[in-house]
Amino acid sequence: MKPTSTPSPNADPTLTFWGAAGGVTGSMHLIEAGNHKILLDCGLHQGRREEARQRNGHFPFHPTQIDAVIVSHAHIDHCGNLPTLIRQGFDGPIYCTPPTRDLLRVMLADSAKIQEEDAAHINIARNYAEPWVQPLYTVIDVEKVFGRLVSVPYGRDTDVTKTVRFRFIEAGHVLGSAMVYVTVAAPDRDRTLTFSGDMGRRGLPILKPTGTVPPADVLVCESTYGNRTHRSFAETVERLYATIRDTVDRGGKVLIPAFSLGRTQLIIHILQQGLRERKLPEIPVYVDSPLASEVAAVYRAHPNSLSDEIAQALREGHGLLGGDGVTYVRDFEQSTILATRPGPSVIIASSGMCDAGRIQQHLKQLVDDPRCTIILVSYQASGTVGRRLLDPKPTVRFQGRDWNKWIDVVHLDGFSGHADKNDFLAYLEPLAGKVGKVRLIHGEHEQADALAATLRDAGFDDVGVPAPGDRVAIG
Repeated sequence: MKPTSTPSPNADPTLTFWGAAGGVTGSMHLIEAGNHKILLDCGLHQGRREEARQRNGHFPFHPTQIDAVIVSHAHIDHCGNLPTLIRQGFDGPIYCTPPTRDLLRVMLADSAKIQEEDAAHINIARNYAEPWVQPLYTVIDVEKVFGRLVSVPYGRDTDVTKTVRFRFIEAGHVLGSAMVYVTVAAPDRDRTLTFSGDMGRRGLPILKPTGTVPPADVLVCESTYGNRTHRSFAETVERLYATIRDTVDRGGKVLIPAFSLGRTQLIIHILQQGLRERKLPEIPVYVDSPLASEVAAVYRAHPNSLSDEIAQALREGHGLLGGDGVTYVRDFEQSTILATRPGPSVIIASSGMCDAGRIQQHLKQLVDDPRCTIILVSYQASGTVGRRLLDPKPTVRFQGRDWNKWIDVVHLDGFSGHADKNDFLAYLEPLAGKVGKVRLIHGEHEQADALAATLRDAGFDDVGVPAPGDRVAIG
C-alpha cells in the first residue's frame, strides 16, 4: 500500500480509504484535516491466514500520527485491530457509543484469546521451530484499549480537535451501531462527511430503527448487499419454524451456527416468540456460547438502545438472557454432552460459518445423523465449513478429515442484519441533490458497482467505488 502524504494545513480535508474498500472486511478510513489525522474504524482484516497477519500487522500510516479513532460498532471487522494500533504507538482517545464501549470489552477479549490460540496452534504444527509465531495481540494489549475508550451518546456533538467534531446517529445494525456525521470547520464554510458504518434493515425486531441519514459534502456508505433484496423476514421465520417442527417429528436435533453478536440475539428472540405462540413444540433451546452470554448481559445493561418491546421484556426478566425455554451454556463439559442428550433440542453455537468454536463439536457428533438438521442463518463465505456443507456432496471436510454428510442442511438467508437494495433506496433517495459525492465501501465489487448504478439512476451525480489508498476531498 502507498503511504499517505501530509496535506497542507490550508488544503481541503480529505478521506483516504484503507480497509473495506473493494471488499467487506477490515474497515478503516483516514480523515486528514489540517495537521490532524482521525481514523473511522480500525477493523481486523479477515481472510487467508498469512495475508491477514501481514495486513493486520502493518498500517499504511504510523499509528503515532493518529489523533483519535471513531468506532462505528463492535463487530471485529470494524474494531478488532485497535489493540495492534495501540501496541504500535497510538495513544489518543477512541470514541464510541456507550453500548459499543461495553461490547468492545467482550469482543476484543475474545478476539485476543483467538489470536493467542491461533499462534499456539501454528507453533505446535511447526514443532516449535524458531522463530516462534507471535499472536497479533494479547489480552494485555486489549486491556490497554479499555483505558482509551470515550463513550459518547447518540445525538451529542463532540469535539475531537478545535476544528473537527462529530455526532453519532443510530444505524440499526447491532447494539450500539452508529452512523458518524463529521463536521470540519473552515474559514469559508464547514465541510461535512457522513459515514454510514453498517446499516440495519427496516422492520427487524430487537433494535431501534436506523436513523435519518444526514446530507453531507461526502457520503461514505456500505454496500454489502447493494444488488440484492433479502427474502421476506416473516417468510424466513415461518421456514425456520417449519424446519424445526419437521426435525422434531423425526426425533432429531437442530443445530444453528450463529455469530455471538447480533445474529444469536435475533434467533433467540424468534425462537422464544415461536414457543410462546405455540408455533414450535416445547423443546429445550440451548445457547452454547460463553461469548453470547456476555453479549446478552450488555444488551440488558442498555435497554434504551433496544426496541420498546424488547426493553420491556428485559425489565420483566424475559428474553435475551435466558428463560422462556432458553438456557445459556458456559461450562465446556456441559457443552460436550448437549448433542448426546436424549430427545430433540435446538443448539445455537458459534461460529456462524462453522469454521471454529463449539459448533464443530456438535457437528462432529450429529453430521451423520439423518434425523438432525443444521440451519445456516448467516452468509457462508467461500472456503468455510458452512459453504462446504451447502455443496451437493455426500461428505464434508473439517477438522482434518471427511465426514458423511447425512444431516439435513438448510440455508435461511433472510436473517441478515445488513440493509439490502430496497433499504438503501429508502434511506438514501431523499438525499439526491443534497450530497456532493458518494463513495461506496464495505461491499464486493459486484454489489458496490450495482448500488452505484442504482444511485446514479436515483439522481446522485458523483458516485464512486474506491480502491484501497484512494482519497476523496471533503468539500
